[in-house]
Amino acid sequence: MTNIILFVSTVIIWGTTWIAIAMQVGPVPVLVSVFYRFATAALIFLVVLAVMGKLKVPALRHQPFILAQALCLFSCNFICFYTAASYVPSGLISVIFSLATIYNAINARLFFGDRITGRTLVAAALGASGLLLLFGPDILVHFDVDTWKGVGLSALGTLFFSLGNMVSRRNSAAGIKPATANAWGMTYGAIFLLTLIAVTGTPVIAPPDTKYLLAMLYLAAIGSVVGFTTYLMLVARIGSSRAAYTTVLFPVVALSLSTLYEGYHWTLLGVLGLALTLAGNVVIFARPTARSAVPVANPAAAGAPSR
Repeated sequence: MTNIILFVSTVIIWGTTWIAIAMQVGPVPVLVSVFYRFATAALIFLVVLAVMGKLKVPALRHQPFILAQALCLFSCNFICFYTAASYVPSGLISVIFSLATIYNAINARLFFGDRITGRTLVAAALGASGLLLLFGPDILVHFDVDTWKGVGLSALGTLFFSLGNMVSRRNSAAGIKPATANAWGMTYGAIFLLTLIAVTGTPVIAPPDTKYLLAMLYLAAIGSVVGFTTYLMLVARIGSSRAAYTTVLFPVVALSLSTLYEGYHWTLLGVLGLALTLAGNVVIFARPTARSAVPVANPAAAGAPSR
């Protein structure tokens, strides 16, 4: 039940952040917007952990990995996503981000030796096919130079995200709590972003209006503090590859919001795409049928994060 709660919470929270990111694109430079987000999130995290008496500093040997997590999850990836939002719709970015399932399966194989199972390939094929039906017209019809830039940046941001998943998995295995890793990771990420702002001479512009400010606070408190905690807890419990399947459902949430607030019109292809995406989700979490006649050599492998 805990895994289901974490899974659903992550999908709903991160499925709604793409619209909020789009609200921040405009007069405020990308570096500054991302800095506002993670500086605020880091402050919230550190204060909450301090008040609860759970603020701990990871040992020196873990610091390089906390920094790596900061660069991959709390700075570089979002620089790519925020910049991409100026070239392509946020919904399209969420579709590309859903490829984290494939990135994670490959990276888990490269870094941890996890096996890429047939079930993983089937689920990925179903999810990708569903997303193609949902968003294919936007990709094919509007595939101009700006779209190429947006797609490239989104793919790079997703790669950073996946590498951050690998580092987070290592940190969890080393006994570092997700809240601790997130608090310090967001702090380091904010410091890194502030350094980039200073080095590049990027002008620091204050939030221009209430909409921007509310979007920033939502992204910091809910999208970052709560969202990353639930997601990385899920990574620690079921593995990076299976946890990343939450990203396949993000576009479905974004599309639902678009239906309510942006006048999105469903088509037969859209409905079929949604069905295929959900089918992929069922495949990835379905438990294999037990075979009483055939002994299992390694029972723990059934729950291993290999997908």
